[in-house]
Amino acid sequence: DPDTFRGKVVYCNCDDPFESNFFKYFAANFNTLGLKKLITTSYDGSPIAGQGELFPEYHEGNGKRQKPKALAVILDDVKDEDGDGAANIDDVKLFLKRNKVARIALKGDGSYPGGDFRSAECVAFLKDADIVVTNPPFSLFREYVAQLVEHGRKFLIIANKNAITYKEIFPLIKDNKLWMGVTPMGT
Repeated sequence: DPDTFRGKVVYCNCDDPFESNFFKYFAANFNTLGLKKLITTSYDGSPIAGQGELFPEYHEGNGKRQKPKALAVILDDVKDEDGDGAANIDDVKLFLKRNKVARIALKGDGSYPGGDFRSAECVAFLKDADIVVTNPPFSLFREYVAQLVEHGRKFLIIANKNAITYKEIFPLIKDNKLWMGVTPMGT
């Protein structure tokens, strides 16, 4: 359905906004999809944070990246920031450079570090979301899916196909609460 995301809050809760192709896609297509808001949170100490070229200023002059920090990036509007007649990812880059308020440092909550999907900060963002799209940490897949189901959120996640064998996951498939993608099971 072309209107799946129209008027919705999309949350990428395991995605460094400076690295994530999900963030890039939703930010670049914010207006076309008719998003209400895009929220992206990154994990403190993410091993890939700051490596991408979307925001090269996150590299130090000698090519080494800065120590990654957990943060949330929130977009509720994407405008033509560079005046070229189109709103696209270049405009998002300019917006984020000019508007530091769109970046929120995540501190964690004592139980979980900043940016951890289980932290109180991230759960608050989850409660604001309509749809969650991400590639979660596979080692926490069971807990991750349980949280999404508990909060009644629609979601699209990339995961190992062996996850269907988990005792917590298979009943969700059986009860038509979770669906497999189009990847053939034999490959």
